[in-house]
Amino acid sequence: MNIHEYQAKELLAKFGVPVPAGHAALSVEEAVEAANRLPGPLWVVKSQIHAGGRGKGRFKELGPDAQGGVRLARSVDEVRDHAAEMFGKTLVTVQTGPEGKQVQRLYITDGVHIVQEFYLALLVERSTGRIAIVASTEGGMDIEKVAHDTPEKIVTLTIDPATGLMPHHGRAVASALRLEGDLAKQAGKLLPRLYQAFVQTDASQIEINPLAIVGDGQLLVLDAKVGFDSNAEFRHPDLNQLRDLSEEEPMEIEASKHDLAYIKLDGNIGCMVNGAGLAMATMDIIKLEGGEPANFLDVGGGASREKVTAAFKIILSDPSVKGILVNIFGGIMRCDIIAEGIVAAAREVDLTVPLVVRLEGTNVQQGKDILAMSGLPIVAADDLGDAARKIVAEVKQEVPA
Repeated sequence: MNIHEYQAKELLAKFGVPVPAGHAALSVEEAVEAANRLPGPLWVVKSQIHAGGRGKGRFKELGPDAQGGVRLARSVDEVRDHAAEMFGKTLVTVQTGPEGKQVQRLYITDGVHIVQEFYLALLVERSTGRIAIVASTEGGMDIEKVAHDTPEKIVTLTIDPATGLMPHHGRAVASALRLEGDLAKQAGKLLPRLYQAFVQTDASQIEINPLAIVGDGQLLVLDAKVGFDSNAEFRHPDLNQLRDLSEEEPMEIEASKHDLAYIKLDGNIGCMVNGAGLAMATMDIIKLEGGEPANFLDVGGGASREKVTAAFKIILSDPSVKGILVNIFGGIMRCDIIAEGIVAAAREVDLTVPLVVRLEGTNVQQGKDILAMSGLPIVAADDLGDAARKIVAEVKQEVPA
């Protein structure tokens, strides 16, 4: 689960992390009110969407010369003008894709004089299973570009879970950012607060870009991106209240209601698979055969007939889907039960696109017999490669060249 910048800053501030004063706004009038509550004479008007690159982004409805999604204002009237121009518009950034995201919230913050910018993040490093600290002097830039062009400017430290964060980590971060004196002490105080926030909220990522030295010699978090481990959401009902469903894919929201792991993709072949690894392999083989998967969908190890029906409905709610590949390896999940679910779902949703099914494992022959006797135009496949070839061929027949 991701949250907006203003929510991230409010959360981090509770742990003592220094952030500029700011207020969220859901209308132009609230934006003006927020500006009046700040001292000025400089304000920052920031679009709130779940994507990075907002400052360099462009609004679909505005001309190429229009400013991006993060703007400076030197008067309350200018705050009003920016807010009126940004609300309801579609902001396109490098992370949203060409479709962009509609701006429904703004964040009005105190303007500061930036002396220097840094990058600092805490995240879970999958290769070690530890929390990693990533620091760079190249703040305000795309960290991916820094990693590609000048990887020597990125320092990564890992935290031993047996000891937790230690004072030497703070000193190492200060050294990596080339901070000395009081600024090094500030960095040493900031890091434990970020670590505490990370651990206590079951975060998966806390990214600060930029962390800045401002005019009065203070380290301030000027932008924050925070995401949480969805597997730990049950421990944090307070954080669940921060969820903005308008920022999420409707089909992914519906899938979560049925305990389905679903991610929408850009292709036209819907996939229903049991097991994340098998789902990844299925998508790879579809691409290998010249097709494009429309989704990642893992029904899990014990899918019921109702769950399979829900999965079919979700896949078919995507108008780009021109065919479906079901790939099931029956271990805990029996192939005959899955076959019954497939037949029931195909009848209930009035399936009108090609459907290829590959079954393997427990009660596989019974499952194949159920599909064969269903009277439905279901194409059986012998193995995964055969299934991918068949669904790609079926879809190419459906889609005019």
